[in-house]
Amino acid sequence: MADLAEIVAGHILDVPDFPSPGILFKDLTPLFADGPAFREVIDGIVAHHGAGSFDVVAGIEARGFVVAAAIAYATGLGVVPIRKAGKLPRATHSASYELEYGEAALEVHTDAFMAGERVLVVDDVLATGGTAATTLDLVERAGGTVAGFTVLLELSFLPGRERLAPREVHAVLTV
Repeated sequence: MADLAEIVAGHILDVPDFPSPGILFKDLTPLFADGPAFREVIDGIVAHHGAGSFDVVAGIEARGFVVAAAIAYATGLGVVPIRKAGKLPRATHSASYELEYGEAALEVHTDAFMAGERVLVVDDVLATGGTAATTLDLVERAGGTVAGFTVLLELSFLPGRERLAPREVHAVLTV
């Protein structure tokens, strides 16, 4: 199996000043567009966690949906979306969190998980950890048990991993 970190690194485009001046956005859409590379990364994530170690996959809006759906398909399991506020049509658990520039909220359906169901939570990038921490708490409030948390890319110069401690973080590539 190829080095998964190298595959991810080779499929990132740096986009300066997006979404605002001074930000260097790490665009992973080239990875998603390269079928063989994307498949290898997804298979590597599944192998890392081990068959049977989770019952369902939860993806964080929006690029986490891409990763979650692929892992769910590869394992024959279901996928649950963790959405921005106001996007889900039925009763939800909701949680607000701080952003650098304000506040945001995430939601999950109240019946998204069976009690004790083991949930693998995935996203594309781990930065400050606010979205991830809120998601992991929402999964537990909805009755799930967090079985793992995986991202394609971790920005180590930001405090995401520390914010999630003592939870384990699996990053395919850390920069």
